[in-house]
Formats: sequence, structure tokens, C-alpha cells
Amino acid sequence: MESLVHAAQQLFGIHLTGRQVLAFITFENELLAWSEKFNLTAIRDVEGIRTKHFLDSFSCILAWKEIPPKRLIDVGTGAGFPGIPLKILYPSMELTLVESVGKKTSFCRHVVEILKLQSVEVLTARAEEVGQMPSQRESYDWAVARAVANLPVLAEYLLPLVRVGGRMIAQKGHSAPAEAHNAEKAFRLLGGQMRSLLPVALPGVAEERYLVVVDKVAATPLMYPRKPGYPAKSPL
Repeated sequence: MESLVHAAQQLFGIHLTGRQVLAFITFENELLAWSEKFNLTAIRDVEGIRTKHFLDSFSCILAWKEIPPKRLIDVGTGAGFPGIPLKILYPSMELTLVESVGKKTSFCRHVVEILKLQSVEVLTARAEEVGQMPSQRESYDWAVARAVANLPVLAEYLLPLVRVGGRMIAQKGHSAPAEAHNAEKAFRLLGGQMRSLLPVALPGVAEERYLVVVDKVAATPLMYPRKPGYPAKSPL
């Protein structure tokens, strides 16, 4: 774990405490154990988990800097990324994890339980359904997702969940600049406005990575998100 501790400090200014390091060791061990039975993630080696899951999750800090969210929702979280690593860093943050695959939400609930994480809600649901729930809609400071969908589709998943004045983060690869350009209409329809495109460098990872950060400047019209499947079939 020394390399993770060092990289977190060097790249993102994060000082991991002993308790946090132990939490990440436990998380890593559980992920490796469960991945032998279920297809939780394609990354199943220790170095890959630490770099492409843990450090990649930490990169969200570049978007909010020294003012972390009070309430964060992670859509399409899979095995809990980036939400659970961020919760380990910010224990007082309220976190909601959204994932449609039951085996993955079972794993997330298991990790939340064994790490004794407080104020975490795990929803087995589609993003389109969650965006229309009165208890969830426009109630988060930040919404985040990675590797879930193209940006116009992702915006329809995330922006309805963010309060006016909040922001969304899409963790993206090399296609981020082109996707951001193509999503400008979707942002506008959903009450969003492009804020920044932040490059992310991870040790040993050659692929380009970016955070696409979008401000929520107006309320999202009630018709969005549309019914499950519609955003992907007919992007805005």
C-alpha cells in the first residue's frame, strides 16, 4: 500500500491515515475474493485495483478541491467506484450508490457493512428511475459517474439529481473533449452548463483521462430523465 499512499499524496494532496489505509486493504481483499465468484470488475490484480480504481476515484478531488460534497450520488457505481473510496476519504459525507445489477449492489452493501460506513444508501435501480424519485431528485451537491454512457446520455442520468448550484462529474477517457462538445445541447436542455475539462494523470496509465465538470444552473424540466432506456436509444 506504500505506493498508493505516496501517489495519493503526490497527485492529489491526500494524506491517508492508518485507519483509511486499513479500510482500503479490506476493500481490496473483498473485491478480489468476490471477483472469483462474480463478474464485479474486469480489473482483478492488486496494482490495477490501486491505480485504476482507488487512485482514479481520488481524482474527483481535482473538481471540488478543498470543498468536498456534503451529499454525493454515484450513478452506475458497479463495485463501488468512485463512491466508496471517496466515502473512506470523507467519512461525514452522505453518499448514495446507484447500480442496476443486484450482485454488484450486494457487494457494495457488504463493503459498507464491514467497513462500518455511516450515511450510505445503496439503490438497486436504473438511473432514470432514481432521477424521478422525489426523495432523490435535485437533492445532491455533486453527482458522479464513470464509464457508464456517452456524455449526452450521462448528463440525462446525472443532472436531474443535482440541486441548482451543484455540479456533475463525468470520468472519461480520450473521447472526453469531443463528447463534451457534442453534449452542449443536452447540458442546456437539462439545466447544465459546461464548466471545465480537467486532465487526469495516473501512474503507469498511458490512456488519456479527464474529468468533465458541469454546473447545474437551472432546474431540470420534469420530463427528464425519460423512461428507462430512452436516453440511450435517443440521446438529447
